Amino acid sequence: MEQNSAPTIPESDPRRIAGDTDWDGMPMPRRIGAILAVACGVSLAVLDGSIANVALPTMARMLGIPSADSIWIVNAYQLAIIVSLLSFSALGDVIGHRKIYLGGLALFTVASLGCALSDSLPALVAARIGQGFGAAAVTSVNTTLIRLIYPRRFLGRGMGLNATVVAVSSVAGPTLASGILSVASWPWLFAMNIPIGLVALLLSSRFLPQNPVLIRGRRFDWRDGAMNGLTFGLLILSIEGCSHRIGAQAVGALIALLLVVGTLFVRSQLRKPWPILPFDLLRIPIFSVSVLTSVCSYTAQMLAMVALPFYLQNSFGYDAVRTGLILTAWPAVIVVIAPLAGILIERIHAGALGGAGLLAMAAGLFALAFLPAQPAVADIVWRLVLCGAGFALFQSPNNSILIASAPPQRSGSASGMLATARLLGQTTGAALVALLFHATSDDSAHIAMLLAGGFALSGSAISFARLSLPLPEGLARGKR
Repeated sequence: MEQNSAPTIPESDPRRIAGDTDWDGMPMPRRIGAILAVACGVSLAVLDGSIANVALPTMARMLGIPSADSIWIVNAYQLAIIVSLLSFSALGDVIGHRKIYLGGLALFTVASLGCALSDSLPALVAARIGQGFGAAAVTSVNTTLIRLIYPRRFLGRGMGLNATVVAVSSVAGPTLASGILSVASWPWLFAMNIPIGLVALLLSSRFLPQNPVLIRGRRFDWRDGAMNGLTFGLLILSIEGCSHRIGAQAVGALIALLLVVGTLFVRSQLRKPWPILPFDLLRIPIFSVSVLTSVCSYTAQMLAMVALPFYLQNSFGYDAVRTGLILTAWPAVIVVIAPLAGILIERIHAGALGGAGLLAMAAGLFALAFLPAQPAVADIVWRLVLCGAGFALFQSPNNSILIASAPPQRSGSASGMLATARLLGQTTGAALVALLFHATSDDSAHIAMLLAGGFALSGSAISFARLSLPLPEGLARGKR
């Protein structure tokens, strides 16, 4: 097989593809066990993305480290995910998504034990890096597994359920952390992952399907994996450097190195038949448009979620406890709307649903930016509910389009690109808030809300543009 040019053998050719290309989901009741396995793994990854935040002051005090250094407990986890996500998704296309998922769960569970036993910052950061790699493996293929678990006509329902699991885990993270810290020390935040991880491993090994479609003769290029990790690592560090003002020379050096490494990486990927950075998928119009829509939506969401606590406390005088309770209205409504959106995909064009959802989200964000001078709790909550409902209405259809528009043998890379778009949007949104806080002192949170509304509005316009593009098989309106 020629490595320096696009494949000339059709992807449907038996010399290229091995497996059942007519695979259409798992039968009941085995489907229930498989989706429970995916839900357990995803909930662990999402929980550990936020559960440590609440405990950082406690960890810093008990480990005897400065508060600024404790941030690495969070950053190490996020960086490990972003540098390895696409590599794991590509590896899943080669050796099987089930194997990647099981390996990620095992690594995450062992690393959680390491976190619980850590007695120093270096040991804890090393264990968090292991957790991050495990979480990257899990999240890189979870939506691909949903594609294998659900029949094509019910893919939207699977995506809706996945969005619900993510929303519930997001809501539960800070609350669960506070509850554990009220009765136990911080290592129990990580020790609780061990029994859940073991249950997830048992369910996954018993119920998750093997890949029905694999590519014969394909190999994973570890040099490409290293270049991918370096490129995305430099990208995130450059964004963080700009937002936190680490120094113009340091940021300039990071950006220069990013341009050199990124250019070499992209040029090499353009010549590969199945690149880690999936340019072959990005050439599919509805896939690339959906990725862009996803980046816009998650940038808007993170801008709002980071700025809102400061907005409510500094501008309107709410205390931290009331602020936390009020803000749960946003993710809580996702639990209700996301499954409904997954069902609506079977009747309404997914691009229209996504566009309408982001339009509603933009309306809610602009309404939050123009709260009355003395807002009641109800004034804030209905705006948050509008934002959460709009985001939920967007999320399931958009994820369904992204996964369904990729060929079956490239499902892993599509899943990885979906997660990468989410992380890039979230990182950009958080960095923009930090940059606004440095640039403007009094009105930064208000400006962040306006900027979030602008990103959501842009995402809505891009989503509506998908109405002119053909939908993937199984998502066409009126198809059963």
